[in-house]
Amino acid sequence: MSANDRPTGQPTAPHDSAFLKACRREPVPHTPVWFMRQAGRSLPEYRKVREGIAMLDSCMRPELVTEITMQPVRRHGVDAAIYFSDIVVPLKAIGIDLDIKPGVGPVVEQPIRTRADLARLRDLTPEDVWYVTEAIGLLTAELGATPLIGFAGAPFTLASYLVEGGPSRNHEHTKALMYGDPELWADLLDRLADITAGFLKVQIEAGASAVQLFDSWVGALAPADYRRSVMPASRKVFEAVAGYGVPRIHFGVGTGELLGLMGEAGADVVGADWRIPLDEASRRIGPGKAVQGNLDPAVLFAPTEAVRAKTGEVLEAAAGLEGHIFNLGHGVLPDTDPDALTRLVEDVHTRTAR
Repeated sequence: MSANDRPTGQPTAPHDSAFLKACRREPVPHTPVWFMRQAGRSLPEYRKVREGIAMLDSCMRPELVTEITMQPVRRHGVDAAIYFSDIVVPLKAIGIDLDIKPGVGPVVEQPIRTRADLARLRDLTPEDVWYVTEAIGLLTAELGATPLIGFAGAPFTLASYLVEGGPSRNHEHTKALMYGDPELWADLLDRLADITAGFLKVQIEAGASAVQLFDSWVGALAPADYRRSVMPASRKVFEAVAGYGVPRIHFGVGTGELLGLMGEAGADVVGADWRIPLDEASRRIGPGKAVQGNLDPAVLFAPTEAVRAKTGEVLEAAAGLEGHIFNLGHGVLPDTDPDALTRLVEDVHTRTAR
């Protein structure tokens, strides 16, 4: 069944979907479900269409992006699609020499560590990412009433890749720059905030119904460092897209101590990883925000009854929240059984039907 072939009584536009209602903290027919990295390596159909195509190349082919983005919607019946891309795509689009190396991640040929390096970070234009506009047009036509989530990497996480030259466990060069040259650091994050906001604007103007800002590595920071050195740039991104009226989601890994500050940065929805119960996460985030999360992705490798039990714990912790979007506490792991994800969607929908 395509996204447009819906039973009578189902939403006919993304605005009326359970996902967007939950983002707006409105009553929902059931708790909506989607998964970070739902389109990707866990699906055999994804591996088949990506065969022989480099990751960044696949992000620049509108028809391929459309197919990959749709795959989990068709298979799992999730309540939202997330645009298939990578957080470094806008950096590649403005001419940064980088590649995504299998088993490693994004690798930057010449790290950015001096003021002279800032000149390499020019503004992003819609023409730089024309393929995003084209792919989202194809997707929204096919998705019908199912919302599409656009996304981007947050300034801190992008800065970490650029300064380190690739993934890092300890972020030594990043923190050395942040502490050692705070003025250069602030200018770097401000430049990245403009690039990130530009990338989100392209997606929203093309038809995305919501956007998520991924700050994957920000959990490496203490709250005082986040408030002083990161939050201004994140806030700038959220303010830049506020006028569009689409829900803005903020997510990071290992951010239990930062949740309140992440809420202050300006998102409408804050995601929590699996390390903190959702009721406590909501208390830390503060009122007026929906909460997203937060089943441990590794739970999906356990027997079905164990998955059901842990799912119940998440739903129980979320029972009193104003708005809850069910998700994992991080992305779908590559070796996850796709059928486990399908069962999880059905289980959450059934248990929370109103």
